[in-house]
Amino acid sequence: MLFKDGNRIDLTIKIKEEAEKNYLEDKLTILLLDKDNFLPNIPAPTDEDYYVKKPNQDEYTAYCNDFWWCLNNVAKGIARDELPYAMEMYHLVVRKLLNGMIDWYIGTLTDFSVSTGKMGKYYKKFLPSEIYALYAKTYSDSEYDNFWTAIFTTCSLFHSVALSVSKYSNFTYRQYEEDSIIEYLNKVKNNDL
Repeated sequence: MLFKDGNRIDLTIKIKEEAEKNYLEDKLTILLLDKDNFLPNIPAPTDEDYYVKKPNQDEYTAYCNDFWWCLNNVAKGIARDELPYAMEMYHLVVRKLLNGMIDWYIGTLTDFSVSTGKMGKYYKKFLPSEIYALYAKTYSDSEYDNFWTAIFTTCSLFHSVALSVSKYSNFTYRQYEEDSIIEYLNKVKNNDL
């Protein structure tokens, strides 16, 4: 519900039997009205179910591999002048992987005790200002030169936060994957293939 004064409430209405089954599933629940007084008391709301979860080595390696590998599709789209494809690959696939690594980075800064919010809405709150400024530069308009700048900024940022997560977690970072794709991206950008 969206009220004229700007307040918004996510309202859930359920029949009694359904409410009794899963009433306490979401720890952010706040009871506003129980006119029949049948629901149990609930603890104060908390977002702990949404805290960034620690990765394991396999998850970390897969994120790094996917991030570096999927950049070739972005470059391919640019080389073929397929802007919609390149942008979709960049924003829907590569950015998702970047954001996952940033979440883990924030987790390392906060001992995995915070939520970064839906779609990273709290990044500005939790990231050091220089990292957030770099993150903001990963967005681009539709000009290919600007897009390439954003891509290489994304690579630099990913490298930085991935190494930090690696060090914190004592994970292995496969530098050769990054080196290979950076070389490829430069060749595509400079028409050297």
